[in-house]
Amino acid sequence: MDLGLKDKVAVITGGSVGIGLAVAEGLAREGVHLVLCARNEERLLQVAEEIQKQSSVKVLGVKTDVSVAADIDNLRFQVEKAFGGADILINNAGTGSEETIMNASDEKWQHYWDLHVMAAIRLARAFVPYMRKRGGGVILHNASICAKQPLWYEPIYNTTKAALVMFSKCLANEVIGDNIRVNTINPGLVLTPDWWKTAGILCEKEGITAKQYLDRIAKENAPIGRFAAPEELANFFVFLCSPRASYSVGSTYYVDGGWLKVID
Repeated sequence: MDLGLKDKVAVITGGSVGIGLAVAEGLAREGVHLVLCARNEERLLQVAEEIQKQSSVKVLGVKTDVSVAADIDNLRFQVEKAFGGADILINNAGTGSEETIMNASDEKWQHYWDLHVMAAIRLARAFVPYMRKRGGGVILHNASICAKQPLWYEPIYNTTKAALVMFSKCLANEVIGDNIRVNTINPGLVLTPDWWKTAGILCEKEGITAKQYLDRIAKENAPIGRFAAPEELANFFVFLCSPRASYSVGSTYYVDGGWLKVID
């Protein structure tokens, strides 16, 4: 199926690993030029080079910490310099927290607010003007099932991801008149390097392997009984970027293998 994305330009935060990388590879297969940003510059530039070798698209890597306003300003400048703007923005950068409300510092709350919420706000202000000039665009926010169904051990992550979902809805209403479609994806269990890292730490305490730990998590939580591969989630991102999803506006989509326990 031709998704009508050839020669579009996409900015992907957290684009060098996990879900962001899978989305980048999926868009590249559709002929989308890429601007990938991440904090680890060495890995970022390596990934950008590999994708460019494997496809016919242009790929730019820009070292960026999206929790820092000045880094977003630099990202906008680099995108304008290389491509004159962007058609697609994927707000993917983020990570889990782990704390209690009583023990978490103001500084930790502020960091995650900047990472998950202010980054999305600043990136919208940076790239919506280009999308308007180009006749429209797409913005996708990678939130989490935890925005609706919180996990007890990461209240900051739960709260900031819920705020991201609300921001996404407000932004969608504000810019749809400019033919810019904004949506949110709330993933469930996706087998990223972060999960392998967590499993590697926790499985030792229980005397089991990392795979056994992850299999148990999946069976306890997701009716489908397994984690998703990043590529499975990326397929949904790519579809929502395309004109084939032209009536999808201001929605939140759960891609969670049935984990959400309520009707939504």
